[in-house]
Amino acid sequence: MSKRKTILLNAFLASFLLFLTPSWADSNSKDVARHYVYLAHSMFADTYETARELELSINNFIDNPTEQTHDMAKAAWVKAHTTYSQTEVFRFGNPNVDDWEGVVNAWPMDEGLLDYVDASYQYEDGNPYSKQNIISDQVEINVELIKSMHEKAGSEANVASGYHAIEFLLWGQDLNLESTTSGNRAYTDYLQDQRCTNQHCVRRAQYLKVVSNLLVQDVSEMVGQWRPEKGSYAIEFLTLAESEQVNRMLLGMGGLSFGELAAERIRVALIANSQEDEQSCFSDTTDLAILSNATAIKNLYLGEYKTSNGVTIEGPSLSDLVQRNNSQLNQELVVQLEASVLIAEEISKHARDGEYFDQQILSENKQGNLRLEKMIRQLKTQTQTIEKVAAIIATDV
Repeated sequence: MSKRKTILLNAFLASFLLFLTPSWADSNSKDVARHYVYLAHSMFADTYETARELELSINNFIDNPTEQTHDMAKAAWVKAHTTYSQTEVFRFGNPNVDDWEGVVNAWPMDEGLLDYVDASYQYEDGNPYSKQNIISDQVEINVELIKSMHEKAGSEANVASGYHAIEFLLWGQDLNLESTTSGNRAYTDYLQDQRCTNQHCVRRAQYLKVVSNLLVQDVSEMVGQWRPEKGSYAIEFLTLAESEQVNRMLLGMGGLSFGELAAERIRVALIANSQEDEQSCFSDTTDLAILSNATAIKNLYLGEYKTSNGVTIEGPSLSDLVQRNNSQLNQELVVQLEASVLIAEEISKHARDGEYFDQQILSENKQGNLRLEKMIRQLKTQTQTIEKVAAIIATDV
């Protein structure tokens, strides 16, 4: 998702801040804040490792383009983006993450900026670079070029870097020729000889190689910023007033829950019935990002995280703080967070069985629509409870 905010999100954040006053103080909130930094660093470090795995898999594919190495690169992308999606719970409350997010996870994109597109291609009105096709150009492909083209001319649709640029280069457009298939770019788009399809295979491989390396660099920056006791943002966060620390934790949960996940990622696509408003539209894996987001909100509240290789991290949590103030409210929120994850799992199960998110949003898919509406209502309910939690914490002296 790009850095743009919806009216719903802005309204939520404005009202949410009213609950959090400098009166909050608790002898254990410092432990929660330290564990929060540790969780953030662990999650970004995990994201870095999966981004490195993605880069290595892409390099292997470029060096030896086959259907098998192509599939391996795509599988590595799914793992990397699914891991990244849990870090989005640190957005909204932490400005460094919000500023950085637009570089690594911007969407939706005018894919004609990068490569060839179908004649049916729809792009953002007034975007002069919507059909630039950098890969067919003669300009040297390097990090500087990619950075200069990202959000070129102030258009957020000009996505030149990050997960979704890589996704497009691996999958190609999803033209929905069949409901159960995603983008169908052939591995032959990367062959370096006369078997090359759709021209410019050498430059396409160059772009994919550079942009995947740039992603690793960008993620590494965030790992460094959150390094406990050493990272610039980790130090800054731990020197904030305790009220501001809790403020940022809850804003991350609430902003992701309602303004981003419920509104931007589900409601907008559902109302428009438009694949163009789907986050991971090339790979048809939007459901996995939804599940990761819902899981991250729950886990942050509970002070937990399970790494991509199965290691569970636990520690002092917001739930612990609320439990001491209002055990009933704490239990209410825990139940709601778990319910959101269960609904997200249901959405994802249908998607993994072939009813992808872009099929669930279709107006004629009544059951799919009901499933997504159920998720929206649940996210709204849990966000209202997060506001109650903020009020309880703010009034505890």
